[in-house]
Amino acid sequence: MIRWLVGLIGLGLAATSAFAADPVMIGVGYLGLAGTRSTLSTLSLVEQPAENDGVAGARLAIEDNNTTGKFLGQRFALEERRIREGEDAVQAATALAKKNGFVIADLPADALLKVADALRERGTLLFNAGAIDERLREADCRANVIHTAPTRAMLADALGQYLVWKQWKRWLLVVGSHDEDKLFADALRRTATRFGAKIVQERTFEDAGGARRTDSGVTLIQRQMPVFTQQAPSYDVLVAADESEVFGAYLPYRTWDPRPVAGSAGLVPRSWDAAQDQWGAIQMQNRFIKLNSRRMTALDMQAWTAVRMIGEATSRTNSGDVKKVADFIKGPDFSVAAFKGTRLTLRDWNLQLRQPILLVDGRMVVSVSPQEGFLHQVSELDTLGYDRPESKCKLK
Repeated sequence: MIRWLVGLIGLGLAATSAFAADPVMIGVGYLGLAGTRSTLSTLSLVEQPAENDGVAGARLAIEDNNTTGKFLGQRFALEERRIREGEDAVQAATALAKKNGFVIADLPADALLKVADALRERGTLLFNAGAIDERLREADCRANVIHTAPTRAMLADALGQYLVWKQWKRWLLVVGSHDEDKLFADALRRTATRFGAKIVQERTFEDAGGARRTDSGVTLIQRQMPVFTQQAPSYDVLVAADESEVFGAYLPYRTWDPRPVAGSAGLVPRSWDAAQDQWGAIQMQNRFIKLNSRRMTALDMQAWTAVRMIGEATSRTNSGDVKKVADFIKGPDFSVAAFKGTRLTLRDWNLQLRQPILLVDGRMVVSVSPQEGFLHQVSELDTLGYDRPESKCKLK
């Protein structure tokens, strides 16, 4: 009994000593563009991007990490840096990396690649929370960049699976004239071939420029869209590729034929939506609203997931060492919970986070892909996007 009491006292003293010790500081940087998202006018007045879009999700995850970290002697801190027009992204990233071993990036693809190459020798681990470009996971993949943002192929496959499951296999594809629109159209064509849908016709909507609201009154749009979509071959659904936000929102209820709209308008594939309330999501949604007085976006969630991946790995390894954390995240034992009905893991061949994709209509989550019946020998989540045998990624 005496020996047992002495041992118990020893454990208590050890625990007290651990709590009294200074916590291990784990710095996380957030690198984004200044003003770009907030100054871009969307067609809808109710969907204007917030100034803190993305970083707000990272801040919430820092709080979540610190809730667990205080029991493990770990303390997380977030440092934000915004790049102004003309400013060097590499210089800004290097300044962040001096104090932070992990950096969440919301940057265009070219800027992200420059930053990744510049920080490689430092050992900084980057998390791509914003860029959905396929090439970042394929020909231009990097071993120090983990992707929490889905790819265009993942989004297109998620939508395509649902449309095929509904037996809406005949698509009228309408593509915008900007480069991003064309990339999404490429992904949709691949999806149609992959899952047995047929694109009965393609049409291009040319962006003539001008103010998208003042030059496009209700009367003009009401007349323009039916004419633009008339005389099409028989189709089940109109699929729009309009990442540049020029025409997609004008399509629902205005097409010549009474058909549903999907893609960039109507039924939209997203990594997250404010309507998501399953699998405990409503509790996190409420916490986010309390902190930010607005609803959580896909970019917020992608940044939140990146910071939570860091928190999960540091707690599992009981270390703030960047290399140990990176090795664990890339290893077979890593997973992270993200209120999507399943734990998310990393594709080891291109460092893309596997994740379900929500299909939303602006008010509700209509469905979640992968859909029932789309099977895979490893993970059903690998039916979304490029699978291992298709990948051209050589991590370096």
